Amino acid sequence: MPELPEVETIRRGLAGLVSGLRVTGVRVLDERAVRRQPGGARDFCDRLTGRSLDTPRRRGKYLWFPLDSAGQAEGTAVLLCHLGMSGQFRVDDAADPVQRHVRVLMDLDDGRQLRFLDQRLFGGLQISTARAGLPVEIAHIAADPFTPGFDAAGAGRRLRARRSTLKRALLDQTLVSGIGNIYADETLWRVRRHPETPTWRLRQGEAVRLFVTATEVMAEAMDSGGTSFDSLYVRVNGQSGYFDRRLAVYGRAGRPCPRCGTPIIRMAFMNRSSHICPRCQRWPRGVPRAVAPVGSPR
Repeated sequence: MPELPEVETIRRGLAGLVSGLRVTGVRVLDERAVRRQPGGARDFCDRLTGRSLDTPRRRGKYLWFPLDSAGQAEGTAVLLCHLGMSGQFRVDDAADPVQRHVRVLMDLDDGRQLRFLDQRLFGGLQISTARAGLPVEIAHIAADPFTPGFDAAGAGRRLRARRSTLKRALLDQTLVSGIGNIYADETLWRVRRHPETPTWRLRQGEAVRLFVTATEVMAEAMDSGGTSFDSLYVRVNGQSGYFDRRLAVYGRAGRPCPRCGTPIIRMAFMNRSSHICPRCQRWPRGVPRAVAPVGSPR
């Protein structure tokens, strides 16, 4: 799934290519891509056609275009986008062949098209309304580490107050948004913490350092255009990101840890997996291996 660095890379690419352009026509090739639109595909097309795309904005893994240069005004209409597992945007000439998995075509007044692709159809587009600067559907999502004024100390206190484990807390989008499986694994490796470490065991300084490190990891990923393992994530120009070349643990099971040389292992985690160095990130003392600690500490 695209995480914050990938979504921000896409946002930056779109900002430089389509900001200020007017949508002259919309075609929905697969109605599942606009299934969250209350009035369906026809309503989506009617409400978007003729509108201008303002500079795209992002919070966590969501991005949106304010429409008609309305900025952050109360009640602004926006084109809200979630990429799901495999959503992509491409900006192509209208005469170019339509790629496989294109779900929505948006004609622009400069002769190009903004194309939304989504192989697995877990993402989608909808016309929404922004209040207090955020689309109403994502108002519950916490600030991410790149939000101006992000409070790492406050996030650290909230993390320590949770009765959870570190990786679960990092993935909780109501605590801090934007961190997914890839960057949670990389962050925990850098701070030498096991994913099943109880949140309440961290000191405040350690909790703050966790979020500072996550920010550093994701900033490095953005500088590399994000992480591409396959064609399910590419930038708006079709090129892949290359942060996968710098990953320490994620997707590297069986390879040596860059720090100590111990083979990386892959562990089951909820419906996905965690990648760790068993030497650098030792299992937390007193925590049963069969059951993750979720209750109050004794």
